[in-house]
Amino acid sequence: MTSWGELGRLRPDLTGGGRALLYQHGVGLAFLATIRRDGGPRLHPFCPLLTDDAMYGFIIPSPKQEDLRRDGRFAVHSFPTQDNEDAFCVTGLASVVSDAALRQALGEQFVRERADLGVPFPSDQDLLVTFAIESCLWTRTKGFGDWNPRHEVWRSHR
Repeated sequence: MTSWGELGRLRPDLTGGGRALLYQHGVGLAFLATIRRDGGPRLHPFCPLLTDDAMYGFIIPSPKQEDLRRDGRFAVHSFPTQDNEDAFCVTGLASVVSDAALRQALGEQFVRERADLGVPFPSDQDLLVTFAIESCLWTRTKGFGDWNPRHEVWRSHR
């Protein structure tokens, strides 16, 4: 597993393309897949936060939060684009972040990125997690219906 920052040092093309797709709407928006207690998948939208070093997320009190506390396996997938079928996905293991100073800084980043929306600072009940990356897939297309999409796959050496 590796961090977003380490992936960026190894493959800046992947994190550059990923950042563009995850932040295509001006703020981080993606789908987060987790593992339910019965082993099935759970999928919901969420707001990833990217720094130079890591990928984070504030997860509201929810079944998704319970999933990540119990079994940190995840997949994060970008939202669909308007002009093509480009996509970005990372998989790996999420872990809880308990550092108060880091939580404060990321909360400030979350609010700053959404200043036009007037969102509140994340609640104390919102779980802060960081996403360690095991694999990455970046798909680039020439538009809808592209029969020859370019798939760039990266896997951690664990």
